[in-house]
Amino acid sequence: MTKKLLPLLAIGAISFGAGAMLPRPAADLPPITVPMLQAAQGLLGLNFTAAQLDSTRRDLEDNRKDYEQIRQVKLPNSVAPTLVFDPVPLRLRQAMLPKASNDFGKLPPTAKVKLPANRDDLAFYTVRQLSELVRTKQISSEELTRFFLARLKKYDPKLLCVTTLTEELALQQAREADKEIKAGKYRGPLHGIPFGVKDLFSTKTYKTTWGSVPYKDQTLDEDAAVVTRLREAGGVLVAKFTLGELAMGDVWYGGKTRSPWNITQGSSGSSAGSASAVAAGLVPYAIGTETLGSIVSPSTACGVTGLRPSYGRISRAGAMALSWSMDKVGPLARSAEDCALVFAALVGADARDPATTTIPAGFKYAFDTDIKKLRVGYLKADFDRDYPTKANDQASLEVMRKLGVQLVPLDLHDLPDGELTFVLGAEGAAAFDELTRSGRDAMMVNQGRNAWPNSFRTARFIPAVEYIQAQRVRRQLIEEVDKRMQGFDAYLAPSFGGPNLVITNLTGHPAVVVPNGFRANGLPSTITFGGQLFEEGKLLALVKAYQDATDFDEKHPPLNF
Repeated sequence: MTKKLLPLLAIGAISFGAGAMLPRPAADLPPITVPMLQAAQGLLGLNFTAAQLDSTRRDLEDNRKDYEQIRQVKLPNSVAPTLVFDPVPLRLRQAMLPKASNDFGKLPPTAKVKLPANRDDLAFYTVRQLSELVRTKQISSEELTRFFLARLKKYDPKLLCVTTLTEELALQQAREADKEIKAGKYRGPLHGIPFGVKDLFSTKTYKTTWGSVPYKDQTLDEDAAVVTRLREAGGVLVAKFTLGELAMGDVWYGGKTRSPWNITQGSSGSSAGSASAVAAGLVPYAIGTETLGSIVSPSTACGVTGLRPSYGRISRAGAMALSWSMDKVGPLARSAEDCALVFAALVGADARDPATTTIPAGFKYAFDTDIKKLRVGYLKADFDRDYPTKANDQASLEVMRKLGVQLVPLDLHDLPDGELTFVLGAEGAAAFDELTRSGRDAMMVNQGRNAWPNSFRTARFIPAVEYIQAQRVRRQLIEEVDKRMQGFDAYLAPSFGGPNLVITNLTGHPAVVVPNGFRANGLPSTITFGGQLFEEGKLLALVKAYQDATDFDEKHPPLNF
């Protein structure tokens, strides 16, 4: 064994003795030092500075503790990782795709919608209401598009939620929609309705900046799958919305995106602009993504309804990759019904995203579900603890009971969660390998210890064995969560605190986050409805029942700034 290899083995918490390689408790190992990392990075072909390695050193100590926790998990040889080798080339995958279905079932009836005397009221109409106005020709798509473009121009200087207005394209698409609707070719409830996408989705002719300085002038010559599918549904793309740099937080190269409820507060992230714009009535819906809270968190800060679908339900082709095994795409809108309309247009397999090929091909509305017949759980231990929004959550539980839903205790504690999240760092570091090695990560706005530049450097020292072992433990986590959720149709959880957010992002389960009150700082609070894999229909039906019984989804900020 060379002396050069010893430091790397110390990082991995491995020691040799009596001819065997055995794990050694992290507490018994020497602290990780800069000289140790300088020797190790020579083996890996890296050249980070002493200052960069000093920041990385502390994170590596944390990682080593995570490795130690994972090593305590019994892993029979039969347990495979969550990442499964797929030998099918794209050419064959395209031929194997199931045919898409346009039968989404029936939507619940809606009251007759009339054009309001005060046009400003349109800003907070739902997708369903706006679609009725367009379908019945009370307003044209072009008029509606100009209305929302004007609001985007008016409020963006304060909210900082837009990276690019796609005005020319939007007006072109709106006129085409009007022409088709006039000719009797109505595509459905999204036809002629303006929307925006998080600026990690590629768009031809318009920049795709990923919210980050090194990419702020980047143009990609393709439309992301979600952009294409919404165009095919007749949607009108009016803007690309901000995201925290490379999908972290709400700070991007243009500043900090704000919540319209209190512009001294950030909109959280990373789907920062999408949530802010929907909450402010700048678009009726927008598309975001979540890897570890990026729909749930900004939906909470801005008081909108966010759907994080089951992993793999919506294609990520043309979207910036952060974690191939965790990234998910979903809509942010005013209500569960609106989320369902958008989800129906986006769901389905795509040869360009292999994760979408092994899941159910379609989706049906389930709003006729008798929610009293659903078995609904709640994470009792998490609701019982003390936390700032407990009163709002308890009131939400009471609403469900009054609707005839019997809430059954469910427990997701004593499961691995936080110690597995370094897999995100490893995949993110791979996705941005060139950025790190080129040194262009120094151009990014955030340079703190917990920001991406340091996280990506830290991930360079994650041993491949530990990454694969984490994915094997993740397989066991998936099986255990499935076991605990058997017999349940859905459950309720606090949006933050407790293990639910991390666990379900690791297992790929769907969630809908909905506003349920306000916090002391004036920002909204939310509660989360979780569901079974690929059962978004039942989940959205349950959420709609809650929203029909409350009015939190109908509230909107005064915008007096």
